[in-house]
Amino acid sequence: MSTTRPDLAAPHWLVQLLRSKQAPVPWNMVARAVVALAVPLALAYALGDISVGALISTGALPAVLSESPGPYRYRARRLGGASAAAAIGYLIGLLVGAQPLVSLVAVSLVAAVSALISAAGSNASVASLQMFVFCVLGTGQHAVGAPRIELLLGCFVVGGVWSVLVALVTWTVRATSPERTAVAHVYVELAAMLSAPDEPVSRVARHRLTTAMSTAYDRLLTARSWLSGRDDAYRELLNLLSATTPAVEAGVATVNSGVRAPAEVVDYLVAASTAVLAHHPLPLAPKPPSDVDGRPVIAALYRGLAKISKGDDRERRRPEPLYRRLKGWVSSLASGPLTWFAAGRLTLCVVLAELFGMVVPLERSYWITLTVGIVLKPDFGSVFGRAVLRGIGTVVGVGIGAVVLGIGTHGWVLVVLIGVLAGGLAVGKVRNYAIQSGFVTPLIILQMDLASNGNWSVVLARLVDTVIGCAIVLIFGYLLWPGSRRPQVGGRLAAGLDVVGGYVTSALTPAETSTAEVRLERSRARRKAYRALADLRTAFQQVVVEPSANGRQAIAWWPVIAGLERVADAVTEVAVTVELGAPTPAPADVELVTTALAELAVAVREQRLPVETPLPETDQLSGVADQVTAAFEAVHGPDLSDHPSPKPVRWFQPRRRQA
Repeated sequence: MSTTRPDLAAPHWLVQLLRSKQAPVPWNMVARAVVALAVPLALAYALGDISVGALISTGALPAVLSESPGPYRYRARRLGGASAAAAIGYLIGLLVGAQPLVSLVAVSLVAAVSALISAAGSNASVASLQMFVFCVLGTGQHAVGAPRIELLLGCFVVGGVWSVLVALVTWTVRATSPERTAVAHVYVELAAMLSAPDEPVSRVARHRLTTAMSTAYDRLLTARSWLSGRDDAYRELLNLLSATTPAVEAGVATVNSGVRAPAEVVDYLVAASTAVLAHHPLPLAPKPPSDVDGRPVIAALYRGLAKISKGDDRERRRPEPLYRRLKGWVSSLASGPLTWFAAGRLTLCVVLAELFGMVVPLERSYWITLTVGIVLKPDFGSVFGRAVLRGIGTVVGVGIGAVVLGIGTHGWVLVVLIGVLAGGLAVGKVRNYAIQSGFVTPLIILQMDLASNGNWSVVLARLVDTVIGCAIVLIFGYLLWPGSRRPQVGGRLAAGLDVVGGYVTSALTPAETSTAEVRLERSRARRKAYRALADLRTAFQQVVVEPSANGRQAIAWWPVIAGLERVADAVTEVAVTVELGAPTPAPADVELVTTALAELAVAVREQRLPVETPLPETDQLSGVADQVTAAFEAVHGPDLSDHPSPKPVRWFQPRRRQA
């Protein structure tokens, strides 16, 4: 008999916080990180001055920290922008570091600007973070014995150029490889979903398929080339991906109906993925069996496979002009209070960190400000979770740094160690923030402090500085900051409900235009709905690590997300059968479904239980109605006792036609 005491179990938020993603090791990123950071050290040591190599390696760090899979053109913009922004921030830090008051003002302004820039998109967010981080690191280079500004900045720029070249050197021979890999991955995940042994496994596989589809479209819609041959290759892949959409929809409908897909379908998808990767012609689609007419979803699946072989003819969307993106960013600043909210919180905590470093005599206290800025990055998840993980990772990293510097490691051993830390950093980026912090902390210590003739005593100072920075964030940026612990996930959940309601309308409303246009519109609505649900799941996963009302609400409402995903699957199944000739659901029945989802969204926004709402009683929409019922029943999860309903609360009891 087990003697485990339930009350000693770890809290759910702690388990989620410490959980590491089961992502494969990104060996390409590991190799690039090792080459970018270790080679300059090795060459400099061979030439007799390893400190210069440390400075160059520091300049290579922004690109390594910003590395992300994607098309080469996308990576060139991302890494080049991050390295340029880091150089600008580093220069500002070098110029103001020797003057404490000027440094306080400059670093605070850079922090505020970086928070506002983050609203412009993913690449802008990464670049703004590097600008702030290296501005702070630059202020720490005014210590006695530091080289001249010209040498520091010159080595930093050389390192930045070197790391970007390392990341893009294979562009000439592997130009379309990331896009081909993304498209092939769609076929692999579709095959995995269709061959899943049970419902829980197929649910996870469907999430991975949604991610694969979103990634493939993102890469192909942003990839451009000035070489016509490569641009044609991008368009060919996009047309292939577009032609795969009916098979994906039919696959979702097949799994949702509980029907097992034939083995030859799975085999074809695996063969198609291999052909795409090898740039070979696609295999011939298998012919449907003789009894397929009695199984609508299987018939739709075979039709989808046939369309893959025929391809599609879709024009690729042109990139949005720069002036429109800037206009959208300005509009988001004007109408987005959350951005200003985050900028104000970051600026306040940075000012407090700078003042603490000025008042308390700590050696090179810029690490306090650095910790504050990294933890409080506006769009990188839970402040509480990042502060805790940053602290844990830094303690581990400081221990590594203490061992390295305490035993007097130098020469080629140090070069090898930098390479190991660089590879660990690349792995930590895809696994867990604490792992990333555990590798980046000793890496920066060795790069920055050895370049300025540092010694092992800096290690303890780094630990103290990090603890102080995390404490400032947790106290002033989380516990005392207005609204930080207030539940905020309800608005995101309601927005997800609205998107699913829009998909119901697009997928089940009778068509008034040509079949091709209807299919394209429905496919776009389906992708939008599934992407919104995937983003919603990610947002909840970021919040669920908090031991506050926000985290508890995310845990309680987690079943609603699963319910919405099942609603979308059920709608997809009906839409697939309609495309095969089944009658379109009556507009009145579709309106009942959308009205129910709208009521659920309003109830979530108003923090109340939903009122009784009728659902369609037809056999065709019975599956959709059942899943909507389950979603309604899941809403009772959060404790809504502090938010009385403005209407009489009644449990949701949809009417059903008796058998």
